[in-house]
Parts: sequence; structure tokens; C-alpha cells
Amino acid sequence: MSDDAWQVFKVDELAARVAGKEPRFLEFLRVPTLSCAVYRLPAGARDMQAPHLEDEVYFVVSGRARLRVGAEEHEAVPGSILYVKATSEHSFFDIEEDLTLIVVFGQSKPLWQG
Repeated sequence: MSDDAWQVFKVDELAARVAGKEPRFLEFLRVPTLSCAVYRLPAGARDMQAPHLEDEVYFVVSGRARLRVGAEEHEAVPGSILYVKATSEHSFFDIEEDLTLIVVFGQSKPLWQG
């Protein structure tokens, strides 16, 4: 997307780009070691994602739902940061309020040895 040394993104502007009544996913950054996206699931929507090959971190910007990872469930509320290990079965459900997430996908192996 860019070869710049750094970039700045505003959450409210990203959220506006996925507004609407349908689930939306928008990748806004991709570099060799990670990618970032904004993901929106309207209240009552069904999350249809499949396991990913990369580790994943969700930051809940707004809304209210639950996240199922394997057999465990976790509350997803504003300010929550949720980690999902690569290849883990997971999905959001019981989406009570429109859910907006910042998603970061990273490598599942260390980037450096220390």
C-alpha cells in the first residue's frame, strides 16, 4: 500500500469507511510482517470468518458481542483487546450492538531471535 517509513490512521475515519447495514472488512495496511484492517459487524449479523494462518489481535472500538475461540467464549466490549492464535476456530456471535474492530494480523513465528 505504501513504502513510507510510517503512516497515520484515524479510527473514526476508518470506521466511517465500513459503515452500513452489511458486514464489512477493509484492509488499510499491508507490509511484509503484518496487516491491519477495520472490521464491522452490524447488530444481529453472522460472522462468517474461517481460521487464519496468522496470529490475530482484535481491538474493540465500539459495540458489544461475544467471541468464541474453540470451546471458550469471551466478552467483546469497547476497549477489549482479544488475541487469537493462528489456525484457531473463532467467530463473533450474540452481536447486540454494531461491532467495529481494528484487526492486526501478524506472523505466527518470532520476527527476531533474542
